[in-house]
Amino acid sequence: MLPIARRHHCLHTRAHCDLTRRQIQYNSSLAARTTRLAPSSPTTPAQASTRTHARSPTAAPTGARTSTLSIRRAASALAPSTSESALEATSDSTFTSGIGPAGSTMTGTMHAQDAILAKLPAAFDTARASGDLLFFPSTVHTHAEHGVEFEIRLCPALQDKPPLPTPDFSADADAAPAERQEEEKKRPDPFAPPYVPNLYLGEVRDEADGDEYVILFNKYSVVPHHILMVTKEFRSQTAPLIPPDLVQAYLFLIAAQKAGRRFFVFYNCGDLSGASQPHKHLQLIPIEDDGPPVERLARAAQLENEHRPFSLGSLPYANHVRRLPPSLPTAPPSALEPALAHAFLALLDLAIGTVRRAAPAGYPRGPPSYNVVLTLEHMHVVPRAREAHTLAGTGEALSVNALGFAGMLLVKSARELEAVRREGVGAVLRGVGMEGGGEE
Repeated sequence: MLPIARRHHCLHTRAHCDLTRRQIQYNSSLAARTTRLAPSSPTTPAQASTRTHARSPTAAPTGARTSTLSIRRAASALAPSTSESALEATSDSTFTSGIGPAGSTMTGTMHAQDAILAKLPAAFDTARASGDLLFFPSTVHTHAEHGVEFEIRLCPALQDKPPLPTPDFSADADAAPAERQEEEKKRPDPFAPPYVPNLYLGEVRDEADGDEYVILFNKYSVVPHHILMVTKEFRSQTAPLIPPDLVQAYLFLIAAQKAGRRFFVFYNCGDLSGASQPHKHLQLIPIEDDGPPVERLARAAQLENEHRPFSLGSLPYANHVRRLPPSLPTAPPSALEPALAHAFLALLDLAIGTVRRAAPAGYPRGPPSYNVVLTLEHMHVVPRAREAHTLAGTGEALSVNALGFAGMLLVKSARELEAVRREGVGAVLRGVGMEGGGEE
């Protein structure tokens, strides 16, 4: 039986034989990084999601472990460093948070996320009053189907929003990763310094790997306090999430819970995912009740084995979900990385398998597109076939990103709202998603 890193390598190779060698090496390194956290016994693909999430207190054998340095080197082949930020971090807005060695505590544990969330209300009002942040009021309409009470948010003011072209990654599909990234870096980047002071909320840094993230308000906000976690170095939005991405985002969810609030994270990966910028960024938005609509369905799922991925069978599109350990929000910092990294890799393997089996003719070459939704309790990965769905009632394309698969669809007119209701949210999501997805 092939070890996890090799299986992950082969899976990407079979599914996307046109990926360059360095892209495959990067994906293999991502998987190999987590082998140091997994048992040494071989696993089958169906068993891959049942690995225990324990960090060995002893050194793993050479070759079974990928160091922080090696994954940084692999990532740097895809994401060469950009110039240092012109905006220096201040002691009030920049902290160190992340995972240290096994058994250690974090430096300034949670302080970065706590401080940033605490300043959101006042900072949002200031940014909006200054005109640097544009807020678009909306109304929410519910629509129940497939066991989910979907929220369709009507925001007519978005018709006046300056058009943002969808980044076209496919044109660079044949280029080497570094070349492709260099081309992306030449395009206008609203996430590059100097940052708009009223949109800048601070920075977080992963202690284990040194990854740095800038926290910005979403300039075009439909939901108050919508924030972006942007890689400080330029990295591509086609790149998979790596452990520091997952850990730092999850720390925001924990900080929000401590403050009596609830947020969730979403990530649009690839050309067909609904991403609007090529610079890698995760997004966080607050939710008023107990989670996005699809999360309620996931929470209600009765599982025989909570350590394995599952799918929400009532939904008409391929979806892959992993229930996170209930104790994770209160677990020691050293428990976050293995739990989150293993969950993501297991779901990504399944999503790529879905693409390989069900991708329509003409599916773009290069890395697959998918959406990620992360809550305190679950991680969802949904493979994508198309960026937009043409509504039968209007003949117009409706772009869908990860929010749609969280159960929150955005429309710009009453006519569009009625067309979605008539056709069904499930049909819209199936139109941009893929068939299948049941876990075996």
